[in-house]
Order: sequence, then structure tokens, then C-alpha cells
Amino acid sequence: MSSLPYPSKQSSASDHRLNYQSTSSRYNHEIKATLEVKTVVPPPSSRGGGEGAAIDHNGVFLTWEDLWVTVSNGKKGSKSILQGLTGYAQPGELLAIMGPSGCGKSTLLDTLAGRLGSNTRQTGDILINGHKQRLAYGTSAYVTQDETLITTLTVKEAVYYSAQLQLPDSMSRAEKKERAEVTIREMGLQDAMNTRIGGWGSKGLSGGQKRRVSICIEILTHPKLLFLDEPTSGLDSAASYYVMSRIVRFDSKDENRRTVIASIHQPSGEVFQLFDSLCLLSAGKVVYFGPASQANEFFALNGFPCPTLQNPSDHFLKTINKDFETDPEQGLEDAITAEVAINTLTKAYKSSDHYQQVKRLVTEICEKDCGTLEERSHSSFLTQCLVLTRRSFVNMYRDLGYYWLRVAIYVALALGLATLFYNLGSDNDSIQDRGSLLMFIASFLTFMTIGGFPSFVEDMKIFERERLNGHYGATAFVFGNTFSAFPYLLLISAIPGAITYYLPGLHKGYEHFIYFVLVLFACMMLVESLMMTVASMVPNFLMGIITGAGIQGFMILGGGFFRLPHDLPQPFWKYPMYYIAFHKYAYQGMFKNEFEGLTFPSNQAGGPRTIPGEQILRDRWQVEMGVSKWVDLAILLGMVVLYRILFLVIIKTTEKIKPIITAIVSVRPKQTTQIMEIPLTTPSHGDQSVV
Repeated sequence: MSSLPYPSKQSSASDHRLNYQSTSSRYNHEIKATLEVKTVVPPPSSRGGGEGAAIDHNGVFLTWEDLWVTVSNGKKGSKSILQGLTGYAQPGELLAIMGPSGCGKSTLLDTLAGRLGSNTRQTGDILINGHKQRLAYGTSAYVTQDETLITTLTVKEAVYYSAQLQLPDSMSRAEKKERAEVTIREMGLQDAMNTRIGGWGSKGLSGGQKRRVSICIEILTHPKLLFLDEPTSGLDSAASYYVMSRIVRFDSKDENRRTVIASIHQPSGEVFQLFDSLCLLSAGKVVYFGPASQANEFFALNGFPCPTLQNPSDHFLKTINKDFETDPEQGLEDAITAEVAINTLTKAYKSSDHYQQVKRLVTEICEKDCGTLEERSHSSFLTQCLVLTRRSFVNMYRDLGYYWLRVAIYVALALGLATLFYNLGSDNDSIQDRGSLLMFIASFLTFMTIGGFPSFVEDMKIFERERLNGHYGATAFVFGNTFSAFPYLLLISAIPGAITYYLPGLHKGYEHFIYFVLVLFACMMLVESLMMTVASMVPNFLMGIITGAGIQGFMILGGGFFRLPHDLPQPFWKYPMYYIAFHKYAYQGMFKNEFEGLTFPSNQAGGPRTIPGEQILRDRWQVEMGVSKWVDLAILLGMVVLYRILFLVIIKTTEKIKPIITAIVSVRPKQTTQIMEIPLTTPSHGDQSVV
């Protein structure tokens, strides 16, 4: 704390002004020297690089100029979230973005990282090393505020699986494992390596440890540009300091000099000393941008000195925060004071030498040839599919709610069905009973597969985070999720299927039972594929379950059991619902498998004594006898593939359309407007192209 300038109450404004102008002039001279000889001169509170430290020629200079972000506000028009921001971030330095809640910290971070939503409009220049270019794979990483992690994995497993996904195949498994363990130790998690991350209903890591695991995963490739969205949110002062100090010390661990940009809410005094540069926002406007060590002098120069022994960040935020300063007993006096302070500081910054220095530096960085970013190699598509399959299989095995609870529920329902339809016999009444049992199995037993939707939503959250950071593409995710679910769906199909098949006494013969299980398995896969497609279009948890249940309800009604096929109304129900509902093919396949080859006694007087199963299928159930039951099974499996492909197409279409929509709705008053995007997928292997 002693290294920070704490002006005393007796300090005069002229003393502050002289000190501030002297320091500002010295900093301006250092900036020019930095650009001329390509060196970085960190402020005194920096990470110890020292004056004249050599810059990484492959580092990332990020600049933004006259940056505006607006969002639609319905009938009221649009609302400006960021207003004319100009600044920079350079290698070997930590830029902290601070301000009260709602000031635009996260929006600025998302804008610089290319993650704005399609409902926002952006204008201004965002340049990388002075060029309009995309961030290639492995160049940048974004650590979100929410810890979106697989809760069933240990720290070591989570980081090692991520290393296998991100690092190139040219590295051996031993090298990837060593990289993962070194990264874990860098973040101080060596004592928790074998501890499961934990989540709802299971004890695991603390909030600070989860945050460090998220950082570990994103720095495995040694990215040159690191975005952190409130890395200390929810942490105590000690945990906040340890997290930020580990990030600051990354540069001393390898040859890379990273550019780190972090939005941070309210740092402690120790954390504040770790900042090289500070961007202070209020209501979307810049109050101060420059060396963090000079912010105190800037506030003191303009009539807002920091009290002795008070945390500078607390003083800054209190001065520019007008949300909670309206006292019903005192009227608007405090709020007006805060508004005046904000206006005073904003105008002072715009007319200060600091603002001119920032503009000159941004211009000089853009004029210098700092080089273009080169794409880093990564794991192959096959490796990603295998790793994702293995990781997903382990998660499904350890998460009791993913499949094991469903197995228990299915077994309980199967026992209920088996006892209700126990020993059906072969009389004429058993015809209707067999049809009802098969209908319930094909419809309502598979209907409960939507119970896995919550777990799949969690998988989608992890997929979205890893896809946005370029860990792998959508195709690898679909393959991994599909193959990892095979064993569990076969188990769910076989055990309850055996109970509901043999206890009621359905068609004897192992070949009939195998077909029965295969149809049940195909229906399970179909419902899961349908819910995946729904989740890609309706990501909300509650809306997803309602939508999926509604779609299945319509398919069951039009499947040809509650109203026979010839009796279905032709508009909608017969064409097209009857033919696109998978229940039609499940009913007909199961009915053919059950009734073909059997005979039942007739209850018609004067007629034949027995009725063949083929006649029952044709006359009673109105089954299409010209098609084999294996064709029905093939259609079901084809629909599984179709739904998975549809899910993949929706994801990849969203990847391609979202940046286009963002570009269209963005207002471009200048020809220099540039919207920067982080690649949504890794840039090769077909599905991993930059979009």
C-alpha cells in the first residue's frame, strides 16, 4: 500500500497539480521510447519487468478508438451503453476495467472480445497490432464470470481433458499431461488436483478454486491475449489477491508477454497495486484511463483527493457511484454531488494530457508494424471426438441424475407395466392388451427420456464456452455426445425391455426380443436427438422441456393408435403429422414383430375358429403390410441421424448468421468501423472453420 500515492488532507491542489504534470510528462516520454525501440516500460506497480524490458515481438497490441455500443430499448428507442471510448492494451501489462455496477465493464470486455449479442449496435475501431484482423486459434482466451465446468470431474481430469482437446497432436500425451500439471501448480491448485469440482448437491471446490480452474483451462495454450470477466467476484480479499497475483506472474513463467484485460468490481488495496493500467468507467463514459499508480493524483488534482489510509479503489467507486446516494431525508443533495463529480472528472479527463497521450499512443501503435497473428496448431478432429466421448462417458457415469436415476425410474415403470399386463395369454382379448402395452412402451416409456434435458442443458453451456474459445467444433461435440450415450441407452432399453417383454408373455423367440430392444433403443435415441434439436433453438430450460413435451404429444396423437390411420383427418394429422411422427414406425414395427406368425381364437360366430396375426395387423391395426418390420427400424435409425444432423446444422448456421446479423444492425458512421470477432470454432477439420 505504501507504493501508492495517498494525498493527505493538508496537500494543496497546486502540489497535486505539479506532481501530476511531472509524472504525466515522464510517462509520455517513456511511451514514446517504448514505441521507438519496441520495449515496454511498466509502471512502478508492474510485475517487475523494469525499464527497458524487451517486448515480445509476437505479443498483442489491442487498441480501440471512439467506441460506441447501443442496445435497443423497445419503443423508447436505443440506449447507449458505451459512449466514445478510446484506449489500448499492450503486452506484459494488466489493464483493469473498473466502475460501479451497470457502468459498462462487461460490455466493454465483450466488445473487445467480439462477443456482443446480435441485438446490440457497435461503432468505432478495434484493431489488433494496428490491423483489422481476426484473432486466430490459440491467440486469445476468455474466462467468463460464471464457472461453467463439468462438476463430476476432478481438477486434474478437467484440465488434462482440456489439454488433450486444445494442444496439438505433435505433443505426446506425457507432454500434455505435464503441461496440465504445471498449469495447475501455477494457479496453486496442486493440493486439490484429485478433488472433484462439485456443484449443486455435491461438495467440491470453493468459489476461488473453481475460478482458478477456469483460468487454468484457458491458459493451457499460452494465449497472448487474455480476457477476464470479474475474476475476483464473490471472493474474499485474500483469495482475490492470490488469483490476480498468479495471473500477473504468468509472464515470468514462460517467454510470452501476455496482454491481460480484466473487468473487476471492487479490488482490495493489494490487488489494486497489481494493475498496470486502469480504465475507470461511469455510465458508459471514461472517467480515467492511464497508469493505475497515477489515478490517485488525477482525482486529487480535480478536487477529489483520496483520504489517508483509504483504499484508492473504494474512493474512486464511491466518488462516481450515484446509485445509492439518494437519501429520503436529505433529498437529492448527495445524488447531485455524485453527478457533479462524474461530470467534473469526465470533462477533466477529456481535457487532460492523459487523454491526449492515449490518443497519440493509439495512433502510433496503429502506425507501427507489430506483425500479424499466426494460427496455432491444435488437436485433430479424430482426437477431439475420442476425448469428448471419453470425457462425456465419465461424466454420465458419475452423474447419478444423468442416466442412473432414469434407469431406476424405467425399471420401476417396467415392473408396473409387467405386473399390470402379467401373463397376457393368447385369447382374443389379449389382442387389444398386447397393442395397448406396445403403444405405452413406444410412447410414454420413451417420453420420459426428456428427463435428461437438464443434464443436456449443462452440457450445452460447457460446449458454448469451449466452442467460443475455439477448443473444438460442433461436429466433434455431436459425435462425442452421441457415442458416449450409446451404452447407457442400450442399458435403459435392455433391462426395462426384458421386464416388459417376458413377464407379460409377448412373442417368444430371442430374435423377436432383440428387435423389440432395438426399436426401444432407436426411440430413446430419437427423443434425445429431438431434445438436442429443441435445446439448440430454445435454450431456456423450462421452455425447452415444455416445447419438447408438446412436440412429442402431437406425434403420439398422430402416430396411428388413438385414431387409426384411415380415420385420421387428412389436413395436418394425416399429412404430414402421421408420416413425420416416429411413433408411426415404432408402432408398426413393434406390431409386426409381435403379431406376425401368431394366431388367436376368433370370437365371431360362424366364422373361422382362428385369426392369423397378419389379418389382425391389416384389419384391426391398419398396418402397412407391404413394408418389412426391418424397414420400419431402418427409418427410425435414419430419423436419429436426421435429428442429429439437424441439430448440427442449427448450431453451425447460428455460428455463421450471428456475426452477419451483428454486422448488419451495427451503425457505421465512419468508414473505419471494425467489428472484431473471436473465432467461434477451431479453424480446420471441416466443422472447425472460423466463422
